Amino acid sequence: MGNMLSVKPARPGWLLLASVLVLAVAGCRPPSAAQPAPPAAEAGATTAPADAARADPLPSWRTGANKQAIIDYVQAATTGGGPGFVPPEARFAIFDNDGTLWAEQPIVQLEFVGTRIAAMAKEKPELAANPAVKALLAKDTAFFQGKDGEKHAMQLLALSSTGMSPDEYAREVEAFFATTRHPTLGVPYRQTTYQPMLELLGYLRANGFETWIGSGGGIDFMRPISGPFYGIPPQQVIGSSGQYDVSLVDGKVAVLKAARLGAVNDHEGKVAGVLAHAGKVPVFVAGNVRSGGDIAQLAYSQASPYPSFQLLVNHDDGEREFAYGEADGASLAAAKAGRWHVVSIRNDWERVFPEPGP
Repeated sequence: MGNMLSVKPARPGWLLLASVLVLAVAGCRPPSAAQPAPPAAEAGATTAPADAARADPLPSWRTGANKQAIIDYVQAATTGGGPGFVPPEARFAIFDNDGTLWAEQPIVQLEFVGTRIAAMAKEKPELAANPAVKALLAKDTAFFQGKDGEKHAMQLLALSSTGMSPDEYAREVEAFFATTRHPTLGVPYRQTTYQPMLELLGYLRANGFETWIGSGGGIDFMRPISGPFYGIPPQQVIGSSGQYDVSLVDGKVAVLKAARLGAVNDHEGKVAGVLAHAGKVPVFVAGNVRSGGDIAQLAYSQASPYPSFQLLVNHDDGEREFAYGEADGASLAAAKAGRWHVVSIRNDWERVFPEPGP
């Protein structure tokens, strides 16, 4: 288990590359640069009352090294004058969504587009020649699990929403989540969010951290529900995106979603997404084991000049959730090399999902 203040070990090449990227683009000092100790009364320092200090901020997390590491990091980050202090303006935390904040078996956005794509393919059989459409209709989930999985899923999202206005699309998303249940768990999708991660988001916000989503999923698909599900405003959601057809006629602007892809916010693209949308290096990053898509975003945070925290969710609980991994073990290997905190759903979480709603 890595030091909770992220004492930087020697990095493999891809971690070093991430550090160089930060220094070149963001203008940050190298992680080893000495930081002046802030005065004890510096803004953002916290002095919690005794009763608040005794309260458990993460009740759904089992007592253990990972839970304690999170608490220790947050306490150090908010203690002015200490070696782990992180100024309020640098307390930027970003979370992957699929498999990190909610269950991703099956991939939720593919469930969303499934019926619509099937109907379109009946009207236009030639669509079945599209490899992504063919895989979706054949329920070939493996097709969407590889490195290009998010790109293929985004192609389907864009195809299924072509010609819709952003407002129309948002209403379709909201209706889906209001009426559809998870095909395996049998509950509304809001109840497939991870209770321990909801607590972690709240704990970070209570200590002055800005919480964002940085996911390979569609940005327009996540934004309508990021507030109700996670307490994250839509402007703090980074995701893959399509393009728009915009026209100005008689002084009025018409905006329609196009079938063309824009940015794919996955793998190294997540670093580009953070730079484009937030413009600063995160100090707290959470991702999960599936396709290696979160490695770059996790590694990027280790180039911060401030103490950082990397959390990787490992899906090893087939009884309460779903058990799966990666054929090449890339995410776990990166976690070992970078001394990230690997969270076992089986061992670290007392409960997985929220209590059933009304």
